[in-house]
Amino acid sequence: MEEGFIHRLHKADTGSGLASIAPLADMGVPYAMLLYERFLGRPFAGHRDSVSELVGDILETAIEELLTRHGITYRKTKRAERVEGFEQAPDFIIPNEFNPQVIIEAKLAEDDGTARDKVTRVQHLHTLSMRGRTEEEGPRYEVVACIAGRGFKQRKQDMRKLIEATRGKVFTLETLAQLVEHTRLKAFETREVAKGA
Repeated sequence: MEEGFIHRLHKADTGSGLASIAPLADMGVPYAMLLYERFLGRPFAGHRDSVSELVGDILETAIEELLTRHGITYRKTKRAERVEGFEQAPDFIIPNEFNPQVIIEAKLAEDDGTARDKVTRVQHLHTLSMRGRTEEEGPRYEVVACIAGRGFKQRKQDMRKLIEATRGKVFTLETLAQLVEHTRLKAFETREVAKGA
């Protein structure tokens, strides 16, 4: 190899073929680090973009399973779907779009830009919920955020806005089991679930 140049395969996960990967896997090295985006550039970003929706589905699937387990009627919207009364359809409407009582926005964000966009969206939903109402009357529907990913950990100010817009109703994958108990979803529960189930 020419002096002063580094071959793109001369790195920890490819230097010795398959034997290089096992110790890295044992240490729990993240997939992104193994692929060395700085060497591969757009091909890795293309891969990451192609699976981001699948990864994001983990959170939405967990919410669906929880609502179903508790016997809560819900409407999950499709991507870019138009729903009357909302400029952009929320991820979940409980019990349905004709009588929205709880709105759930779910997002897995690995960067602060994506997280910031979701916070702005949740703030807008809160504004819609208060349209034509006083503080004493409270919102027409409860806005809940379910979040995951390091993007939400990067900017404390955005988290503060999210907590204020949801009136504290922010849940992560780790706290999702408490979603029904600590929101208005409890009123729509038709099947009681044992604690810890």
